[in-house]
Amino acid sequence: MSTQELFVAAARKCLSAGRKSLSVSQSLDLAAQVSAVDLGLKPALLYDSNGAGADEVQQYLSSLQSSQLVSKSLLTLDLNGNSLIVNTLAVRSNAERQFHFNDVAVIDVCHTLETPAIADALGGETKNMTEDLLLLLSGFEQLTAAEKPHYVGEKSDGWNLCTLFGVLLGFPVTYWFDQTKSFENCLSMTPLVVTTASATWQSDSGGHQCCLYSFSFPAVLFKALQSNLKHWRLCLQERFNQQNVLKDLKFSQSTVTLPSVCL
Repeated sequence: MSTQELFVAAARKCLSAGRKSLSVSQSLDLAAQVSAVDLGLKPALLYDSNGAGADEVQQYLSSLQSSQLVSKSLLTLDLNGNSLIVNTLAVRSNAERQFHFNDVAVIDVCHTLETPAIADALGGETKNMTEDLLLLLSGFEQLTAAEKPHYVGEKSDGWNLCTLFGVLLGFPVTYWFDQTKSFENCLSMTPLVVTTASATWQSDSGGHQCCLYSFSFPAVLFKALQSNLKHWRLCLQERFNQQNVLKDLKFSQSTVTLPSVCL
């Protein structure tokens, strides 16, 4: 079987929700995403292709590792019912850049605000949360059993997962709101700039275009976030140039305004 066929077969065999399996196109998208995580082009992948849970995601990852399609350094993480495939080295590197160089901007979108604002004062809270996760990941790396996903457990009960996912997924900006007061936000009818990074996954039978990154930020903060965005693009381009699995990295931006935004 070709590399592409092995990826598709593993996805369709392991990642079923009820009787529904992933389509070939969905399987190829997932293959490109997991390959990007394995290459360190993105720290982690949040699995949301269908209703498959962490056990199924682990079976898929184990199948890829057994076939030597990806390295054994990747692990499956269950974070409050959310399944992620994580490159711990890339997560650690991304977190260190955030802590030492403030590469990740935290945007306060609490529902009590008239407009979103960059929340410099929340850096300590975000840092502590990310450091706690890094300690857990470090412990998981020492475990030899890879047949089961790793569960974060009660430690994450007080974490703002919206903020943490932004850090885990390698975004240059991430949202924060005070979840002890409300899960609502002030982004309703607020123009948002959606930034994407796409590439072509080179497989045996040709290329398959996929979206590696997609995130948004309030248009009103465009100028204030320019340095973060520029640095993120430069770092991604540098890592991209060091591999030959994915080709044709492209960036795009568009502006959307929505009546409600769920984070």
